Amino acid sequence: MSLQLQPNFSEAGKRYYRDFSAGDDFYQLLIDMHRDLSDEQSALVNAKLILLLSNHVGDIAVLREAMALARQGVAV
Repeated sequence: MSLQLQPNFSEAGKRYYRDFSAGDDFYQLLIDMHRDLSDEQSALVNAKLILLLSNHVGDIAVLREAMALARQGVAV
């Protein structure tokens, strides 16, 4: 498995007419997940989500690549 860098969002049974629409739905889910949480609660929810999705991916090489890309330009 290699890291997917192209838009890859979808939902079973839902038809999207524009490539970015599914990504918009995902972004809205993220916003809703954080609604009414404190900064500390948001950080905890993010950490839990990262661990759940990382376990789902499971491929250490893909996770390593994703972490390296996420860190680019953030820290020296």
